[in-house]
Amino acid sequence: MHETTAPRQQTDVLISGGGVAGLVAAAAFGAAGFTTVCVDPAPPVTEEGAAGADMRTTAFLHPSRAVLERAGLWGRLAPHAAALQIMRIIDAGGETPKARLVRDFDAADLSEEPFGWNFPNWLLRREMVARLAELPLVDFRPGVATVGLVTNESGAEVRLSDGARISAKLVIGADGRNSFIREAAGIGVKTTHYGQKALVCAVTHPRPHENVSTEIHRSGGPFTLVPLPDRDGVPSSAIVWMERGPEAERLAALPTPEFEAAMTERSTGVLGPLTLVTRRALWPMMTQIACTFSGARVALLAEAAHVIPPIGAQGLNMSLADLRCLLDLAEADPAHLGEAAMLATYTRRRWPEVKAREIGIDLLNRASMLEPRPLRDLRASALGALYAFKPVRKTLMKAGLGLR
Repeated sequence: MHETTAPRQQTDVLISGGGVAGLVAAAAFGAAGFTTVCVDPAPPVTEEGAAGADMRTTAFLHPSRAVLERAGLWGRLAPHAAALQIMRIIDAGGETPKARLVRDFDAADLSEEPFGWNFPNWLLRREMVARLAELPLVDFRPGVATVGLVTNESGAEVRLSDGARISAKLVIGADGRNSFIREAAGIGVKTTHYGQKALVCAVTHPRPHENVSTEIHRSGGPFTLVPLPDRDGVPSSAIVWMERGPEAERLAALPTPEFEAAMTERSTGVLGPLTLVTRRALWPMMTQIACTFSGARVALLAEAAHVIPPIGAQGLNMSLADLRCLLDLAEADPAHLGEAAMLATYTRRRWPEVKAREIGIDLLNRASMLEPRPLRDLRASALGALYAFKPVRKTLMKAGLGLR
C-alpha cells in the first residue's frame, strides 16, 4: 500500500490568520482580483455574549478607512461606528487621582473628518466574515491551521491541518505574536516585556462621551475611555486600563461593585459613575518587532510583524498600513507577486516606519508608568509644553495618524 496525498490547490495568496488583520487582508486581496485562501485554527467569534468573544475595541484612524474601502468593508462597518473627534489627555499624577492638566487634540484642527472610528472587535469579525462570503475569489477556512511551509524561488507550498496542500505565490503571516509562519520562515524577533497587563471591558455612564477619547495618566499605565455607540440609549465607552501585572489581576478579580468604584476613581469621574456591562479580559503588554518583515515568498503582517502597547490606537492601524503597502506592490506588478524584489521593497518601506513608532510608543508607555511624584510632575510639564506650540501640536497629531 502506498499513501495517497491530497491534490494540491493553486492560489495567488495564502493568508495564515483570521483575526481582524487577516480578514481585512483576505477581503482586500480578493476584491483586488487575487485568488485568496485564508485559514485560522479558531473559527471567529462574532457575538458579544459568546464564549471567547474578543472584548477589545479597535479605533480605525483616518488613513485606515481607505484600506477598508478598497476591501469593500467600510460600507458594512460605517453604521456601527463611534466617531473619535477629540483625543483628550489628562494628567492625574498628583497626590489624589484628580485631573490637574487637561489637553485636547481636536481633529477639526486638521480636517473636517474625525481622527477615526471605534468598533468592538467581535462586531468587526461578524461584518468581515460576511464580506468574505460575498467574494468569489476568497476561500475562507475557519477551524484549519497552517502546519507546514516549504518555499522556493517559484512559490510556496503550505500544508494545512486538514491534510490539504496549497501552492501559493505569496504567503502572508497574519497569525499573531507567536506566528507559525514567522518561525517556519526562520525570521527572528526582538521582544520587550513591561510587566504590565491591559484590562479591557465596556461600560455605560451617565454623561455622554461627545466623541472624545480620553487617556488618563497617573501611574502603572494609561487608563483610556474610548467612545462606543450608545447601549440601549445609554452612553457607552470601551475601557483599556493598563496596570502592572499583579495589580491588573487584582482588579480583574474584584467583585463588580468594587471594580466599578475603582474604575470610576481611576477615571477621575470624568463621565460620572462607570457601570460594567461586559466581562473583563486581560492582555499581557509587550513590544515585539520581527528582524525583517519578509522572507522567501513570505510577508509578515500585523502582530506577526510587530506588537505594541495599546496607546494612541496605533496597533491595528500600523497593521493596515502594512496591508496597504503590500497591496499597492501586488497591484503594481501582479506578474511578480511574492517575488524577492517585491518583498524586499515591502520590508524597506515598512520596517523603519514601524521601528520609529515602536520607539515612540515605548517612551510614552514608560512615561505613563512612572511612580515617583517628581517624575510624574515632569511628565505633566512636558505635556503642557508640547501642547502649547500649535505647529508642534499639529505635527504630533499628524504623526499619530500616520499622515505625512
